[in-house]
Amino acid sequence: MAQITNYTARARASLREQLLDATAELLPHSGYAGLRMADVAAAVGVSRQTVYNEFGNKSALVQAVVLRILAEVTEGMRHRLDAAGDVLAGVHAATAYTVEHTRKNRLVAAVMGAQPAEDLLPLITTRGQPVLHAATDLAEAYLREQLPHLADPRFVATTMARLAISHLVLPNGSPTDAADQVCAVVDALIHASPNDPTPSSSE
Repeated sequence: MAQITNYTARARASLREQLLDATAELLPHSGYAGLRMADVAAAVGVSRQTVYNEFGNKSALVQAVVLRILAEVTEGMRHRLDAAGDVLAGVHAATAYTVEHTRKNRLVAAVMGAQPAEDLLPLITTRGQPVLHAATDLAEAYLREQLPHLADPRFVATTMARLAISHLVLPNGSPTDAADQVCAVVDALIHASPNDPTPSSSE
């Protein structure tokens, strides 16, 4: 029974990945408005109802595609932060990777380009809370670990994330240029905050 259960779980995970792959392939051409669940189903060779059973609706399906891309980027950022010798080196490497990796992503490139895929842009701007929160949470955890006495790591992390996203939405220079600009701001914020604990009045 356990083997059957494990097989079923793997089969469902494989189906889900196939549906996400198919959706990611269709979206650059269809955009959100033109995406049809029937087309996703046909690309995988399943019924339209199967797609609805797995994701519920089109909005949830597209959101799952975005979250999968986000998970890939977040993992890459984490590796670069962990491998860096210091905070600014980590921020620089993670930012450059994020900008470069996402610009190379076919779907992200389509979103930043012309119609029809640009109707997906709100998923990383006005409705991009999952993207912003994931990037901010990762950056905050890193700053708390590396700079335990930083006065407001959440603010610094949020600033980092928002700046990185702005370089994706409105590209200005190379990924290295973007990383340089983000690091300049982070460096100023870090050094504007006391990195040493303030002695209490009782001491």
